[in-house]
Amino acid sequence: MRFDVVTLFPELFGAHLTQGITRRAFAGGQVEVRLWPLRDFATDAYRRVDDRPFGGGPGMVMLAEPLETALAAVRAERAAALADAGPPAVVHFTPAGRPLDQAQVQAWAAGRGAVLLCGRYEGIDQRVIDRHVTHEISLGDYVISGGELAALVLLDAVARLQPGVLAEPSAAEDSFADGLLEGPAYSRPELLQTADGPAGVPAVLLSGHHAHIARWRRDQSLALTARRRPDLIARARAAGRLSAEDERVLASLAEGDAPAGA
Repeated sequence: MRFDVVTLFPELFGAHLTQGITRRAFAGGQVEVRLWPLRDFATDAYRRVDDRPFGGGPGMVMLAEPLETALAAVRAERAAALADAGPPAVVHFTPAGRPLDQAQVQAWAAGRGAVLLCGRYEGIDQRVIDRHVTHEISLGDYVISGGELAALVLLDAVARLQPGVLAEPSAAEDSFADGLLEGPAYSRPELLQTADGPAGVPAVLLSGHHAHIARWRRDQSLALTARRRPDLIARARAAGRLSAEDERVLASLAEGDAPAGA
């Protein structure tokens, strides 16, 4: 799997690729990341990569020519290194894109990678987008300074799903892995002394009864999701991912009951 990142700020990626648990995927070659500094492909002596927009308006627009040259170089190198991979997907990070979710992450994690275009300023010349972009991705309904943070989010999400990166079955129990939010977690000490008094751990987690613990965790997940993201409950129901016991728990929640052991 190889991701080629076209960016004005390649230095933003260094620490992320060498720190934390996901470094295993990058260091081990499961996820190869190649950084392409866009200014290396500028066509003038000033290494200019942006200019004022036609028609006026605030800000600057990333120029088409350096991006065209960079993408041609990326494609040529990928074709030589990954002869059987075919044309790469080209991702543009933009508020107009499809919101990134776990299903998309899982699809990228099982693929061959992509070219990631990291826009800046007022965006990328539309002709580059029209000619080359195959996927547009958004992190949410807000604006950040550039595509580098969005690219890092995608790389991190993909890397942590690679075999051997996380202890099994951590990834399988993440939020959204089964369409729901993950419930609460507890660790030592068993009794935490706080200014508001002692705070304990739910008794079921200390019982050693694996079936009861699994059911408690499922109930907590259902309760949290129903409270915070009822849209996810509707999707899980439509996809047939809710059991009869899940539905019984949700019905009791709708009547105002707390999940057992809460």
